[in-house]
Parts: sequence; C-alpha cells; structure tokens
Amino acid sequence: IGCGNVAVFPGDIMVGDADSVIVIPAEIADEVATEATEMTAYEDFAIEQVRAGQSIIGLYPATHPENLDAFQEWRKKNNR
Repeated sequence: IGCGNVAVFPGDIMVGDADSVIVIPAEIADEVATEATEMTAYEDFAIEQVRAGQSIIGLYPATHPENLDAFQEWRKKNNR
C-alpha cells in the first residue's frame, strides 16, 4: 500500500504522533532500534553534562574525542 507517497509493505513498522508518521522497513528495524537506543543514551549523557555546566560545543554533536571517552565511562557507571 502507499501512505503519503511512501510504499508500506507487510511487516513494516509505522510510528506516528500528532505531527507526522514514519515508516521503518522491516528489514532494517533492528538496526534502527539499536541506533535509536545509542542516540538516546548519548542524549541523556549530554543533557547531564550541560546541566553540570559543560558547554554544548563539541559535546552535541560529539566532535571532541574526550566527550566520547567520557560517554563510555558514563555508560559503564550507569549500566547503559
């Protein structure tokens, strides 16, 4: 079927809210879920760092390698 000029196949995942709907093809759903989990963890880390007074520059997006190192330590500490 089609929805908003996008092909939708059996098994595809559709997610929507009041603003929009997205279609995730079934064959990449696991990859998308893994990436979303990673992104959410990093965003939680970044929010915590900014609330602690760190500058957003180089933190989000993570362009400074030391932030990625700190994120890995944060993940271990927080079981994420």
